[in-house]
Order: sequence, then C-alpha cells, then structure tokens
Amino acid sequence: MTLRGPPADRSPAELLTFGVVNLDKPPGPSSHQISGWLRDAIDETLAERGSDETIDRAAHAGTLDPKVTGCLPVMLGDATRLAPVFLEGGKEYVAVLECHAPVPVDAESIVAEFEGPIYQKPPRKSAVSRRLRIREIYELEALEAEERRLLLRIRCESGTYVRKLCHDLGLALGTGGHMGHLRRTATDPFDDRTLHSPSDLLDALAFWLEDNDPDRLYDVVEPAERILEGIPRVVIAESAAREVANGAPVYAPGVLEVDGGIDTGALVACYTPNDAAVCLGNLAGSVDAEHGVAVDLERVLV
Repeated sequence: MTLRGPPADRSPAELLTFGVVNLDKPPGPSSHQISGWLRDAIDETLAERGSDETIDRAAHAGTLDPKVTGCLPVMLGDATRLAPVFLEGGKEYVAVLECHAPVPVDAESIVAEFEGPIYQKPPRKSAVSRRLRIREIYELEALEAEERRLLLRIRCESGTYVRKLCHDLGLALGTGGHMGHLRRTATDPFDDRTLHSPSDLLDALAFWLEDNDPDRLYDVVEPAERILEGIPRVVIAESAAREVANGAPVYAPGVLEVDGGIDTGALVACYTPNDAAVCLGNLAGSVDAEHGVAVDLERVLV
C-alpha cells in the first residue's frame, strides 16, 4: 500500500479527499445542507477532471442553526474521521442578548458570575437526551450595552447551548431575555481570521477545472492535519503505519518520537516522519518499552 505524502506536497485531488475548509456559514441553510452542497460540488469537479478520486462524504464540526453564521469547519473525504477532535476543543461566539426590559447598570458584574461550570439541560429540539449536564464557560464578557440589548462574547466548552445560556442570563438580570443574533467566531483550532465563504470554494474549483490553476484551491482547502493542531503528537515508522492501516495498534518498537508530558489514556495523533497523519488513538503504555502496545487505535486515517 502507499501512504500519504507530506501535506505540503499533495495534489489538488489528494487535498480535496483529505482536507478541511474553515467555512464562514451564511444564514439560511442548515449545516448539513452546506456540507452536502460542498461535497457534491467537489465530486462533480473531480469527475470532470477525470480523477479516480471521489469524496462520498463531508462533515461539519459542530452544528449551527440555520440562522446562525460563522466558523463551521467542513471536513472532506477521509478527514471526516477526525470529527471527534472537535469535541476536545472549545467554541467562541458573539451573541446579542435581547432583554425584555432595559439592561440594568450592574449587568457586567452579573454576566461575569456565569463564568465557570454551569448546569444545562438540552432543549426539546436537540439531538441528545434531555439530561442535566455540566458545561464550562471559560470566558463571558459583556462587550456593549444598548437600551434592551447586550452584546456578549462567550468562550465555552463544546456542547454548550448558547440559547439556553441567554435565557438564564435574562433571568439573572431580572429582565428576562432571549438570544438574538449569534455568530460563532472560533471552533478550536480554527477561528474567524481564516474564514472562506462557500463561493470562495466554488470559485477555486472553477479555476482549477477551467484554467488548470489550483492556487486558489490551496488557499481555501487545508490539509486535514490542520485539525490536529493541539493534539499531542506521536511519530511512528512507516512500517508501523502500514500495520496500522491493516488494523493493528501502534506497538512500542514502532514509535520514533513522542511529545513529552502525555498521560496514559490521553488522545494522541500519530504521524509518519513526513508529517502525514496516520491515526487517532489513546496512549496505552510506555512508548520506551521494547514490546507491547503503545497506542490503542480510535480512528485509522490511511
């Protein structure tokens, strides 16, 4: 079998079948619809280029309601196997809290009290069971107040319901309130400094198809390894990577290098020496041992 080459040296087709787009989701379509449109556009372009490659799936990182805009990383092809990584990182939003009475003068101090762990029960229309759970609010800042509106910046744990948070803030302020406009500004490790619109990708595909110019494509689509920034890194030999591709765990003798300070059981990303991602797994034992399993597999990427 052939392992993937270095991320920087991949062809446009290789990039599209193991890549990620930091998408600026527009209001209107659902996250699922956006992912499906991009998948179909890419598949059609690959077919017209005469490529044997295809992407039969695309997935988004963290659902945004149709009216919500902002950072929606879309994983392409085999990159969809990296979706669990986004559960490890945080999210950041800018939200408008629509109060039902004038914003009180002490709103900033009341809002600050919501930093830290909070209890939340998912709304009735949700994809998870409605059980009380704890979510962490890392930062909560009142940026601006205007009559009955409060502009908030929220940095929180993945899975936090901002709509429910706004409802609870309204109760704490004594005015009642609900969420108005919401925009996601970050989904770790992506943020709003490198966003691309759906039309940016469609234009890039057209330039590659019609002018044989992939430069725009390389600007819009990043190698899937970008998703793994911040995940502890383990480098394994190519021979070990071939064994992983056949379903074997990573054995200690195949480990060449490992980030320091990783606890047993931690999620790690394994790479070949040329920086190509091989798998996600959990550190199982000593990487310095002469035998035994070093990393148990979670997701194989080759």
